[in-house]
Amino acid sequence: MPAAETSAVFDEAQVEAKRIFDSIAGELLLVEQEFERQARSNIQVIAYISDYLRRSGGKRVRPALTILANYAVGGDGANESSIRMATVMEFLHTATLVHDDVIDKAETRRNRPSINSEFGNQTAVLMGDWLYMSAFETSLAERSLPILDILTAVTRRMTEGELLQLTLLGRTDVSEEQYFDVIARKTAYLFSACCEIGALLGGATPDQQAMMRDYGMNLGIAFQLIDDLLDFTSTEPVLGKPAGADLIEGKISLPLILLLQRDPELCLQVQTVINEGGYRTVSRSSLVEALEHAGALALTQQRAIEYAEAACAALNGCNGSIHTAALRAIPAYCIDRDH
Repeated sequence: MPAAETSAVFDEAQVEAKRIFDSIAGELLLVEQEFERQARSNIQVIAYISDYLRRSGGKRVRPALTILANYAVGGDGANESSIRMATVMEFLHTATLVHDDVIDKAETRRNRPSINSEFGNQTAVLMGDWLYMSAFETSLAERSLPILDILTAVTRRMTEGELLQLTLLGRTDVSEEQYFDVIARKTAYLFSACCEIGALLGGATPDQQAMMRDYGMNLGIAFQLIDDLLDFTSTEPVLGKPAGADLIEGKISLPLILLLQRDPELCLQVQTVINEGGYRTVSRSSLVEALEHAGALALTQQRAIEYAEAACAALNGCNGSIHTAALRAIPAYCIDRDH
């Protein structure tokens, strides 16, 4: 599909995604209420931090996927089980953010101080652990071994992704294969689990379950590619965290991998930013200019579009409900977002 046509299709779909997100506003409100209920604790510090996290907000993409996948296979996305498990997926996501911020020494998240900067690393690590355990405790109420299998597998993979990324920190020789392995484990498997669990709760057939699993994987990779792109093209007020922080932390993402493939001589500049832990000798603007000149940003976006299109293609054969339409539109919403 020509670039202009692809852009037009995705622009139209983004509008549709926003409209349909509004159609499950009631269900997402129930998720917020369930989040508050699950986060209650008679330990004052846990209750306070849980409320802090809940009020920090977020796009709630993962709970939305769980609910929409349930509806798309003919289930009831507003029932108790669906809302409960949608909240569990948000708990797992929040736990990973809390732990990631400790590892990355991040000071802000969503334009607010991160848990580790506000309460200290020890408290943040324990809070992340509490969120993980609370998520699994809540999921036990479903009495479903298939769901528990999915949750344990995705938690293991997310941890493996974090460990793999640690082994690659500070290296400029990261391959595309290594990069995609990390983002699949850290991001895409959770998207996939959200969709598959939503489908299971909706009474999906094995084919529908596989369809939703594949949809979520492709969507998750597209989502992370755009995240890594925005680290170079967006700004701190929009992102809610420092822009350009990934490279400072020693993370080599796809735009940089593509840049160094095309211009290996820039390896020294990239390594300088990592070594200095900032854009002092090498400015961020000069690096972004090099990325643009090499076509690395445009190619990263094109890769994201390809995965978004693969996500939509995975839904072929699914029913034509408004909720399936929402799932088809969400990839464009992810591609065109600015944070």
